[in-house]
Amino acid sequence: MGAATAILMVFIGCCSNVVFLEFLVKEEPACGNLITFAQFLFIAFEGFVFTMNFGKRKNVIPLKEYLILVVMFFLVNVTNNMAFGFKISMPLHIIFRSGGLIASLVMGVIVMGRTYSVAKYLSVFMITAGPRAPCLGGYVGDDEAGDKNSGLVTWLSGIGILTFALFLSARMGIYQECLYTKHGKHPLEALFFIHTLSLPGFLLAAPSILDHAHRFSQSLPLPPLASFPVLAHLPRLWIYLAGNVLTQYLCVGSVFRLTSECTALTVTLVLTLRKFLSLVFSIIYFQNPFTLQHGGNLPSVYRDAALY
Repeated sequence: MGAATAILMVFIGCCSNVVFLEFLVKEEPACGNLITFAQFLFIAFEGFVFTMNFGKRKNVIPLKEYLILVVMFFLVNVTNNMAFGFKISMPLHIIFRSGGLIASLVMGVIVMGRTYSVAKYLSVFMITAGPRAPCLGGYVGDDEAGDKNSGLVTWLSGIGILTFALFLSARMGIYQECLYTKHGKHPLEALFFIHTLSLPGFLLAAPSILDHAHRFSQSLPLPPLASFPVLAHLPRLWIYLAGNVLTQYLCVGSVFRLTSECTALTVTLVLTLRKFLSLVFSIIYFQNPFTLQHGGNLPSVYRDAALY
């Protein structure tokens, strides 16, 4: 898979994945642990069967090199999904994470000692400046509860979680790039081991996973579909989760392939543009709140990406 095909699959997989994620978090905002566990379990199973040939294929990159990547990858995924339980809306979640470009650039300078052209510094700054504005307009106080201070603290905690995940994700991308430089390009192997070695970490979230699995089973079925009558008897949240898991596999698999073709900064730029499209769809289709403060981000992401 070349870079162009990988980029196309990133847009198809990741944008469709956000649709199912939106359906899930609108009904169960704190179900992030169950979502992440289901994604990891499916990708680990698929990799064991097809990539590792039921364990018969030997890994090229040593396991000890994967462990650091595993810890970072696990924390990034869990913390990003965890943020939905802290009054973080989907548009704000998408926009804030688009600040990964500057995080990737900063980490590239600090860790790799890289230097970039003035045009790249300028474009990264302008693309990242937009997400800061939505953070000012993204909090909506809970007037009914009558405790705005408590709600603001919860929201700021969510912002802190997203910030941590943002810079950790940038560091992970650079580390992964270094692994490919040292051992060669093995994106499917990395995909399998990272997800498989992360599974024991979900034991810490077992109560939350079991609780939300029970809630999913109690959800109402979808409206009758003439083409798929069997779905009419299944809880809709499980159907949404299945769609989320399958599209996540396409999304993350394409991202891993892209990391073997491009630098970490280029990958981050592609993901930023993908988040822009997901944001537009989230606002238009799901009617999510969008204030004037949010609006400042849209033209900057679209316009300034051309500087690359």
